[in-house]
Amino acid sequence: VAICHPLRYPLIMTLALCVRLVVASVVIGLVLSLQLVAFIFSLPFCQTRGIDHFFCDVPPVMRLVCASSHIHEQSVLVAATLAIAVPFLLIATSYSFIVAAVLKIHSAAGRHRAFSTCSAHLTVVLLQYGCCAFMYLRPSSSYSPKQDQFISLVYTLGTPLL
Repeated sequence: VAICHPLRYPLIMTLALCVRLVVASVVIGLVLSLQLVAFIFSLPFCQTRGIDHFFCDVPPVMRLVCASSHIHEQSVLVAATLAIAVPFLLIATSYSFIVAAVLKIHSAAGRHRAFSTCSAHLTVVLLQYGCCAFMYLRPSSSYSPKQDQFISLVYTLGTPLL
C-alpha cells in the first residue's frame, strides 16, 4: 500500500485495519500452534531416543515417534503448508504489485531507491521462507540431523529480522 498507493496510505491503513491484521495473525498463529502441540502430545514416543537438535522442533520430534508416522507426517505437512505456503504466496503477490508499481517510476534513481528499500525485506523473507520450506515441506526420508541443525540456526537467527 505504501508503494503502490502512497497518497492513499493513511486512508487505507487505518488503526482499525492494523489492529484487525494483528489480531488475525495472532489468532491464525495460535490455532496452528495449538493444533500442532495437541497433535505432538498425542503421539507415542520411544523412551530410549533423544533429540539431536538445538531446540524441540517438529522434524526431530517426529523422529522420536515409535509407531508408524505416515499419517502424522501428513498432518504436519498440511499444517506446514498452511503456515508457510499461504503467507509466502500472499507476500509474493504483494511483491508483484510492488515491482509493477516501481517499474512505472520514470527516474532511474527513484526506481533504484524503491528497489533498495524493498530488497532487504525481500532477502529476509526469502531466507525465512526458504529455510521453513526446506525444513517442513519435504519428505521425512531426506531428514539429516546435522543439516537440519544448520538450517534451524539460520531460520532462528533470521526470524527477528522479519
